[in-house]
Amino acid sequence: MSATQPRIRFGIIGLGRMGQNHLRVLSLLNSAEVRFVFDMNSDLTARVAGQAGVSAAESVDAVLDEVDAVIIASPTTTHEGYARQCADRVRNIFVEKPMTDRLDTSLGLQELAAEKGLNLQVGFIERFNPAVGQMKQLLDRSEQVVSIDFARTNKISARITDVDVVTDLMIHDIDLALHFSGPVTDVSAHGVAEGEMIDYAAALLTHSNGRFSRIQASRITDRKMRSIQATCKDMFIDCELLRKEITLSRQSEVEQRPGEPYRIIATEEKIEVRPHEALLLELQAFVASCHGEPTDGRPGAAEAVAAMEICDRVQRAIYGRR
Repeated sequence: MSATQPRIRFGIIGLGRMGQNHLRVLSLLNSAEVRFVFDMNSDLTARVAGQAGVSAAESVDAVLDEVDAVIIASPTTTHEGYARQCADRVRNIFVEKPMTDRLDTSLGLQELAAEKGLNLQVGFIERFNPAVGQMKQLLDRSEQVVSIDFARTNKISARITDVDVVTDLMIHDIDLALHFSGPVTDVSAHGVAEGEMIDYAAALLTHSNGRFSRIQASRITDRKMRSIQATCKDMFIDCELLRKEITLSRQSEVEQRPGEPYRIIATEEKIEVRPHEALLLELQAFVASCHGEPTDGRPGAAEAVAAMEICDRVQRAIYGRR
């Protein structure tokens, strides 16, 4: 932060796990100041505010004029309402992913952001995972990427009950698939649903550039996993997002000796990934954007809508199979 730049004054709406993580990280930034926190649970609001030494808001409307930016980390079904409530009085809005719970409301919020000139960022935190940044550099240098596989699983959680596994977990990797490989021409999918809630989904995306993305997401797996594997004609990349580890494998042919077949030698290389916290990088980018600084690759409303359009196609494909 420049010595002449004032701190960005923040309000945080929603004090679940992610809301409290935002509070923790913003409290570490010299460029930010948290002015209020709010949650529909007033006891939780009072407790968290007291621990952090910030104001506990009784209502959002009463405190919006006190801040330059808001973080919306409330349940997904409330994102649109809070964003519209803030839009008339706060220009800088950070909304946790997904931007809203449906494609039509996401499109509506994109239109509102354009109409009011909002600085709107959406919380696709994996964009800021240093392992993802390193992997994109490797993919951009590859001679030909054939297919990228994504797997993301969680144990059953009582924390997320308002959206299915597609908009809760898979959307992260849908965003990364678009980030790595660009627009999609075709989507096929299958899954397992209990009632109207999809708990397991597998999708195959065909991209305009000829690449494929295979994406698996599950909330019925008793294991937490976050992985990306890329098959390229010149290498294979194995990326473990939780441990932030990347292994690069290449094959090279050895010259044939008389009377012997070709020998193929595989080489493995560990790629160094710097141990930065993704949420810190994400919020630093948002604070910089609040000051009007350029921040390349920062996901906004357009990226959120593009990901939600694929989510919608995956959901319709799964429900169509039932």
